[in-house]
Amino acid sequence: MERFKKVYGQGTFEVVEIWVDIETGVNYVFRRSGNAGGLTPLLDKEGKPVITP
Repeated sequence: MERFKKVYGQGTFEVVEIWVDIETGVNYVFRRSGNAGGLTPLLDKEGKPVITP
């Protein structure tokens, strides 16, 4: 079983994706532009991680 599930994606060269850790429910934002990219937890307006039940 895969631990992460992609729930949103847009773009080809400049990519934005949202991934969910199916064990913890924590959402992550992945951003890529060309050869550079990064992954970070998705935070709500209070600075807490967004969790999908």
